[in-house]
Amino acid sequence: MAEIIRMPKMSDTMEEGVIAQWLKKVGDEIKPGDILAEVETDKATMELESYDEGILLHIGVEEKDSVPVNGVIAILGEKGEDIDELLKEIKSGGDGEASKESKEEPEEEQETTQSESDSKKGAEKIDTSEINATVITMPKMSDTMQEGTIASWLKKVGDEVKSGDVLAEVETDKATMELESYDDGTLLHIGVEEGDSVEVNGVIAIIGEKDADYETLLKAHKQEKEKPAGEDKAAPKAEKEEEKSSPKSESQPEKTADTGSSSSNGRIKASPLAKKMAKEKGIDISLVKGSGDGGRIIKKDIENFDPAKAPAAAAASTSAGVGQESFREEKVSQMRKVIAKRLAESKFTAPHFYLTMEINMDKAIEARKSMNEVAPVKISFNDMVIKAVAASLKQHPNVNSAWMGDKIRYNDHVHIGMAVAVEEGLLVPVIRFADSKSLSQISKESKTLAGKAKNKELQPKDWEGNTFTVSNLGMFGIDEFTAIINPPDACILAIGGIRQTPIVKDGEIVPGNLMKVTLSCDHRVVDGAIGSAFLQTIKNLLEDPVRLLI
Repeated sequence: MAEIIRMPKMSDTMEEGVIAQWLKKVGDEIKPGDILAEVETDKATMELESYDEGILLHIGVEEKDSVPVNGVIAILGEKGEDIDELLKEIKSGGDGEASKESKEEPEEEQETTQSESDSKKGAEKIDTSEINATVITMPKMSDTMQEGTIASWLKKVGDEVKSGDVLAEVETDKATMELESYDDGTLLHIGVEEGDSVEVNGVIAIIGEKDADYETLLKAHKQEKEKPAGEDKAAPKAEKEEEKSSPKSESQPEKTADTGSSSSNGRIKASPLAKKMAKEKGIDISLVKGSGDGGRIIKKDIENFDPAKAPAAAAASTSAGVGQESFREEKVSQMRKVIAKRLAESKFTAPHFYLTMEINMDKAIEARKSMNEVAPVKISFNDMVIKAVAASLKQHPNVNSAWMGDKIRYNDHVHIGMAVAVEEGLLVPVIRFADSKSLSQISKESKTLAGKAKNKELQPKDWEGNTFTVSNLGMFGIDEFTAIINPPDACILAIGGIRQTPIVKDGEIVPGNLMKVTLSCDHRVVDGAIGSAFLQTIKNLLEDPVRLLI
């Protein structure tokens, strides 16, 4: 029987995915573990594996096109199998299950008896009281988690499991965590293969007595989950006819298949592991010859690559003619879509206003030099700013706040979010209770968190709970900028670089080192006078840094 392949939810923020490249074409034989396509999400480009075997009968999404989570990507089945009814069901807005379960039932009779059959299904509840087994579901490992990916199974079907044993490693877009068992028994069933995603509360495995009837337990769980689903399945006939009148061309799958291994758009075909290894070894992946399907670069190619034998990269010689206009367009990546959506929500929901102040860093430069002579870790100017911000927030609790709709939350604790640029975008790890930590502690923790962010090793506790955020672009030569507030914070502080400039001191013009900072405030929570007083306190602390040590 034909199996529908749907777009999995590959990260907690993913709403849709883009088919970057098909690695299989219609008519190909598929086995479990084969990679069907590369999918671009808001976080990364990931491989889409098949967990079924059969013939690839239909491809529903062309390369570079997007499809929502749970949208139909492809159909697998037996060679020559008729999937016309399944395609009609999908095109009419159904999920494809109705036609599979009642393929031989006349359409009119099916529509008239739909509500009746749904009510019968709901009434016939499966009894599982005699089954001594437990369904293991995907736990909610953070307050923002919506799904998890099984990175690897540490147990296999048939293994004896004890409470406290680690069953698997679960990966989100930011961290990999261990999934422990809280039951004793035999691992009877694994419901999610390695590399596949499952939503929170989705079935992962079943543990129980050996030879327990876990299949009945699965049916009961599925019945409970699908209970309310049948109420709004039937669509008006008029809508069905309208949708049927504009089906996609039958030649579309062949067109997709023809372009499955094309690299004419300049994209290098390589597995994510190969890309990661090439980056770690400093190898220009464009010089590596791929030995995988369609010239795809795989792990073995990186391991066997010899830079001395690699041909020199050809210089680009596509200079446009004099007066010739040209441009290129690229589809927006999933990460850019999410960033655009969230920043737009923050910018246009919270009424921003900005306060800029210059801070004389002469004494801070001297103090840092002196402290680094004895400090166990190198203290940066950013560490000093974070410490000054933390101390200032204790003096100005109104700034350490958040807009909650019908109330304002004033936080007694100080958790400083530290914006870190990574290859895929921007992450904000959190330094907790920063006001009670020394400069050396802040320096050590900030370096550790930045490293974890770049290696995607952050745990939920590392990125949750910020009450204020600091963003520093001074190291990139930026003198001054404004930052968009990181919800739910009420403020964010943008730090520019330290620049030597003439200043007036005791009636004389002398060289000085000035740093500009800009405070972005949510005017629903923080007013101009409050924000100005907060900046003045930061200025006083940095211009006389001995106060930071008190």
